Amino acid sequence: MSALPSYVGGKWQRPAQDGTPVHDAVTGAEVARVSSAGVDMGAALEHGRSRGGPALGELTFHQRAALLKSLASHLREHREELYALSARTGATRGDSKFDVDGGIGALFAYSSKGRRELPAGSVYLDGPVEPLGKGGTFAAQHVLTPLRGVAVQINAFNFPVWGPLEKFAPAFLAGVPSLIKPATPTAYLTHRLVELMVDSGLLPEGSVQLVCGSAGDLLDHLTDQDQVAFTGSATTAQRLRTHQAVAANSVRFNAEADSLNCSVLGPDATAGTPEFDLFVDQLVTEMTVKAGQKCTAIRRALVPAARVDEVVEAAREKLSGIAVGNPTSEQVRMGALASTEQREEVRRSLKALLEAGTLVHGDPEDFEVVDADAERGAFLPPLLLRCDDPDLPQPHEVEAFGPVSTLLPYDDTAHAVELARRGKGSLVGSVVSADPAFNREVVLGAASRHGRMLVLNRDDAGESTGHGSPLPALVHGGPGRAGGGEEMGGVRGVLHHMQRTAVQADPATLTAITGQWVPGAPRSETEQHPFRKHLEDLRVGDTVVAGPRTITDADVAHFAEFTGDTFYAHTDDRAAAANPFFDGRVAHGYLVVSFAAGLFVDPDPGPVLANYGLENLRFLTPTYPGDAITVTMTAKQITPRINAEHGEVRWDVDVTNGDGDSVAKYDVLTLVAKRSGEAA
Repeated sequence: MSALPSYVGGKWQRPAQDGTPVHDAVTGAEVARVSSAGVDMGAALEHGRSRGGPALGELTFHQRAALLKSLASHLREHREELYALSARTGATRGDSKFDVDGGIGALFAYSSKGRRELPAGSVYLDGPVEPLGKGGTFAAQHVLTPLRGVAVQINAFNFPVWGPLEKFAPAFLAGVPSLIKPATPTAYLTHRLVELMVDSGLLPEGSVQLVCGSAGDLLDHLTDQDQVAFTGSATTAQRLRTHQAVAANSVRFNAEADSLNCSVLGPDATAGTPEFDLFVDQLVTEMTVKAGQKCTAIRRALVPAARVDEVVEAAREKLSGIAVGNPTSEQVRMGALASTEQREEVRRSLKALLEAGTLVHGDPEDFEVVDADAERGAFLPPLLLRCDDPDLPQPHEVEAFGPVSTLLPYDDTAHAVELARRGKGSLVGSVVSADPAFNREVVLGAASRHGRMLVLNRDDAGESTGHGSPLPALVHGGPGRAGGGEEMGGVRGVLHHMQRTAVQADPATLTAITGQWVPGAPRSETEQHPFRKHLEDLRVGDTVVAGPRTITDADVAHFAEFTGDTFYAHTDDRAAAANPFFDGRVAHGYLVVSFAAGLFVDPDPGPVLANYGLENLRFLTPTYPGDAITVTMTAKQITPRINAEHGEVRWDVDVTNGDGDSVAKYDVLTLVAKRSGEAA
């Protein structure tokens, strides 16, 4: 059997050696061979930097987001093929969907976030403009731009589709090319995934590469612009983190490592309550999905001491209905581990756990396997332990990366928090309780050692995504033992691949760099009202100045009566004068905003389709009857929408009184038609 080729330098390259055989987790038959012999790692990284990075840099955030959506749709058409190949890793169809659909879903999620939350250009603005001088001629803006390197991802065996895609999506959206190094036991599935990605023709050359086999001297060639995202054991993470090139070049290194995740049953969750059943169901699910080979699986189940026997009985009943065997068999609920080597590793870890507890369900040496050979396949049954002394170290230090969990009793809330924290850093913890006070104490007490905390009860169970399901919108990672980093996390995951730089300059230069108008930069007043311009014709800095309009006593009285806002500051001269902020009766702030709209609006049908919001409104100076207000409205940011006949325009609005003092400042958001969409 020929070894899997790597995809580097824009072409598929066969290895120079036969490689390491990889076996079907169910039958033991050889599936593929894996080797990276002959791959020039330095050249592969340089190809990503010189070809992939510049090609991605020519695209905007929105264009990259659109490509992610198209790629997700392409992969979705090939799901059945990926499911079938996934079965050879020991995964049931449900496991395969969790992996394949989860990865594709991450692409869709990042595409959506990119289009909704990122700018239309290629520069991300972090926070508001920071004034640095009294005269307004010197200011600063924090900007983020993509690193000019490669996002190297070194993945674990348990999620050969989701793992690469969850890392690829934020890097691609940021404009950084990826080099994927899959784990050997399931490399053939990741290989097929990358084949599909390349064959789609959607991705710029150099934006994705694949190295099957050993990483070799890959890390030796890293620069300060590259970064590494690793998923695997804490021991390997430590070795890679301290690699000479990583340390010398301050390479960004993110690790997702060992995680002794816990789930806490609340004292209120007695047998027969929805929370008790939810806890047991969740425990069994986390033990058996992907045969427990999830970095987010429940390893420690913390239960009130008085409830342990009840939980044991309920869990054993459910676990007894889990058929183990060939994942393609309809009656099988749990398939094989990824390899026989992984099975033996779990058995070794189990031996260590048995020094502190006893098995209450399952026997690693004597169990039934459906439609498969128990010796040739990497099978184990669900194994539930009970440790009556929760202070023993083994449950809090040993992770059996398979269908193994340990029940631990706790005495009170403080004890539950202490035990949860003894994981010394976890990806996720969950609390199953309908008691808000208990939930609050556990979550806040354990949060500093957890990347994510789930509260599960009867109120949210119908929509809960579950203990072990990371979501693209949320950070994924954990402190301490769990690796000390974060993956995914919506826009946070994108920004991880970018450099934050404080740019200090005059307003005109800041406007040119950021593409967003900065107060103090030149404005452009033209004879044509900006609301008469289509999106393509508008320019940042286009301005309309309107007014003045004098606000009268009658205006204030009418507005109070018409709206019902008869707050004393608008209706009672004496009471208003006694207010420390006013010199007498004042106009309503919303009256000022309404009159300002009346001043700047262009009434006839035209390119402006709708006002869809107002942001950052602040009333800065009281407006009194007799004051004359003027409004200055400037196009601040223009955001075309891909595949739409309109775009978004953000306008800076400054309302001033007769003395030139700002009485109100805010942003108006409008939808503006493109010329191409006028006839549609």
